[in-house]
Amino acid sequence: MKIKVGTGLILGLLLMGCSSSKKTIETTEVLEKKQVVLSSEQAEGKMLYENNCGKCHALFSADKFSKEQWEPIVLRMQKKARITDEQRDLVFNYLVMNK
Repeated sequence: MKIKVGTGLILGLLLMGCSSSKKTIETTEVLEKKQVVLSSEQAEGKMLYENNCGKCHALFSADKFSKEQWEPIVLRMQKKARITDEQRDLVFNYLVMNK
């Protein structure tokens, strides 16, 4: 009887030790992500960015480039994406909203 209880206790501790560290990391990662509330213009810029720019290539994270770096990129890609000047401004404002 003592062997069964001891074996069960050891197995239980091993299982808890192996699984708890991964759950802690996942929980920490979820807590670190901040929720961003977008205005209607920013949401439209995000939609335009995802739907027009994402058709041809993988999308870059908005924080990949500075405001100064995004400006010529968005200007250059406007013609290829076939968006208006107003739509270009919405995309640009979305990409640089936190800079």
